Amino acid sequence: MSISIEFPDGSKKPFDDGVNVLDVAKSISTSLGKKAIAGKFNGELVDLDRPLKQDGKLAILTNQDADALVVLNDTAAFILAAVLKQTYPKMHFGEGHSTADGFFYDTDNADGQVTVNDLSTLKEKMMQLIKANGEIKRVLVSKDTLLKEFAGDPYKESLINAQAGVEVPAFQLGDFIDFGYRALLKKAGEAKVFDLLSVAGAYWQGKSSNPMLQRIYGTAFYKQADLDADLKRRSEIKERDHRTLGRELDLFFVDPKVGAGLPYWMPNGATIRRTIERYIIDREVAAGYEHVYTPVLANLDLYKQSGHWDHYRDDMFPPMDMGDGEMLELRPMNCPSHIQIYQHHLRSYRELPIRIAELGMMHRYEKSGALSGLQRVREMTLNDGHTFVRPDQIQDEFKNILKLMMSVYDDFDITDYTFRLSYRDPQNTEKYFDDDEMWNKSQAMLKGAMDDLGLDYYEAEGEAAFYGPKLDVQTKTALGNDETLSTIQLDFMMPEKFHLVYTGEDGEEHRPVMIHRGVISTMERFIAYLTEIYKGAFPTWLAPTQVDIIPVNLDLHVKYAETIQKQLLAEGIRVKIDKRNEKMGYKIREAQTQKIPYTLVVGDQEVEDATVSVRPYSADKPEKEDLNVFLDSVVAEVHNYSRTGKKNKAEAKLDK
Repeated sequence: MSISIEFPDGSKKPFDDGVNVLDVAKSISTSLGKKAIAGKFNGELVDLDRPLKQDGKLAILTNQDADALVVLNDTAAFILAAVLKQTYPKMHFGEGHSTADGFFYDTDNADGQVTVNDLSTLKEKMMQLIKANGEIKRVLVSKDTLLKEFAGDPYKESLINAQAGVEVPAFQLGDFIDFGYRALLKKAGEAKVFDLLSVAGAYWQGKSSNPMLQRIYGTAFYKQADLDADLKRRSEIKERDHRTLGRELDLFFVDPKVGAGLPYWMPNGATIRRTIERYIIDREVAAGYEHVYTPVLANLDLYKQSGHWDHYRDDMFPPMDMGDGEMLELRPMNCPSHIQIYQHHLRSYRELPIRIAELGMMHRYEKSGALSGLQRVREMTLNDGHTFVRPDQIQDEFKNILKLMMSVYDDFDITDYTFRLSYRDPQNTEKYFDDDEMWNKSQAMLKGAMDDLGLDYYEAEGEAAFYGPKLDVQTKTALGNDETLSTIQLDFMMPEKFHLVYTGEDGEEHRPVMIHRGVISTMERFIAYLTEIYKGAFPTWLAPTQVDIIPVNLDLHVKYAETIQKQLLAEGIRVKIDKRNEKMGYKIREAQTQKIPYTLVVGDQEVEDATVSVRPYSADKPEKEDLNVFLDSVVAEVHNYSRTGKKNKAEAKLDK
C-alpha cells in the first residue's frame, strides 16, 4: 500500500506506507538527507523518524527554516532534563520545551533548589553529553512502562495519565527517556551552541492553586555568533526591564500577601503616574472631552446586555451575590458605563459628537502565570474614551482622535510605531457579534479613513474586538515585545444593544455610531513601557524628583539651598535637598543612580556668586551656571515636555 506526499512546490510522489521523514528527504537528494533536522507534515512539526501513514503535505526542514530553532531548543530542554535526572536522582520533573526565545524545564527537587550558581556545572555536564554525540531515538512506550519509569513523580504521572491511547511517543538518549516533544534532533552533538540563563519560580501548569516549581531557562542557536548576539540583547533587556528598574527606583511593588497582579505605587511611581494623568486629562479636555467618574462595580445584567458576559466572561472576576437577587460585577470594561452617561439625557444632532472620557479602574481575571510587573495586572486604570457621532461625522472624528494620539506620542518622544487595521476572522465568526453587514460596513469605513488620511497601515484578521473592527497603534517595547499603544474602534453594535438614539434635524430618532478609543492604554502598561524605553531615566517633566540640591556644608550652605528650593517649588518643579550626614561624593553618585535629571551642588563660591554647580544626569562634569538662568531653563524644559525645537509629527502627517 502506498501514500501520496505533496511537497511545497506542489509536486507529488508516491511512497510506501510507513516511510519515515528522513527516508523521504534522502529520496529527494543525498544532501537534503544530510541537512534535514525535522519535517512539517500537514502543518504539524514531526521528527525525522516519524512514520507517515497517510496522504499529506510534507516540508523537509533544515537549520535555515523558521521552525529550526523550535527543534533545537526542544532538544536542548531534553538534554537539560537528562543531566538534571543524572545530577539530582530525587528530582521531580514537570514540563520542558522551547519558547519564543529559548527553552525551559520545570522541576521540583527534594534535595534542595537549583541556584544560579549551579548553572555553570549543569552546562558543563550538558556539554559532556553533547560531545558524546549520542543518538536521540524516537520510541513508542506504553503508559505502564512510562509510569514505572517516573514512579513517585506526581507531575510526570499526571502528564502520562493525560495522554491519549495506550502508547506514548517519547524520545530516548542512552538510558534517559522523556516525552511531550514534537520533534528533536537525531544527534545530541547538534545542540552544542547553548547557554543556561536563569532560575525562576513557576506554578505547575500555570495555576496559582498548584505547587510552585522551579523553572530553569536557557537558549540555543545553530551558530555561536547568533548566541552571542542574543546574550547581548538579553543584557540590554535586563538593563531596561521595568520590574528591575521599578525596584531600583522605588516606583512600585507587588506583595504576595495582598495578591498577585495588584501593584502598590510608591511615592516615586505615584508621582510619575499623577503627572501623566493630569497631562492626559488636560489634553483631552482641550480636545473637547468631558471627563467623568463611574462606579467600578455594576449589575451583572449591564454586562449581559453589552455582550461582555457572553464573549468575555473567562477574563472577568466571578459575580458577587448580594443575597437579595442582585449580582454585582467588577467591571472589565468602561464602555457600558459611558453608555449610561450618554443615555442619562435626551440627545440632539446638534450636540454630537459627544466625547466622554475617564481614567477608569477595571479588573480582569488574569491567570497567575500571565502576570508580569505592571504590564499584566489584575487591577488597572485605563485612559478610556467614547465618542458618540452621527454617521457623517465618523471621518472627521477619526482624524481628530488620530491627531490627538500622535501629538501625545510626540510629547513622550515616542516615534517608532505602526498602524494595524484589526478585522474579525472570517473563518471563525462565532466569537464576534453576528452581523455581517455591520462588519463589512465598519471595516470598509476604517480602511477608507486611513486611505483618505494617507497613512501607511497593515491589516490583521482575527485581532478585532468582539463588537467591531479597530485601528491598533503598534510599537515594540524595549524588550522586543509587540505592544498596543492606542486603539480606535468603530462600534455599531453597542448603540443597537442599548437602543441609543439622538433626535435628528428631521425630528426623528436616529442611531449614533460609538467610537471607542484609548490614547495611552492603561496607566500600568504605559508606565512600564516608558520605564523601559527611557531605561528609567525619565525626561525632566516626568521625573519623580527633577532637581536634587546637595549643600557642601550642612551648617553653612543649607539656607542658600532652601532659597533655591523655594524658588523651584514656586514654579512647580519637584525638588529636594539632601541633608543627610553623608559624604558629598556618595550623595552625587546616588543622585546619578536614581537618574535624577539635575543635581545642584552649592558651596561658598555658589553662595557668593548666586550661582549653582549643575550636573545633568549622566554628565561627566558639573558646570557653573547663573541661578536665574538655570531656573528659567529647567522651567522651560518642563513646560515644553523636555523637548527643544521638535517638529510636531502629528500635524505634519495629518494636515496634508
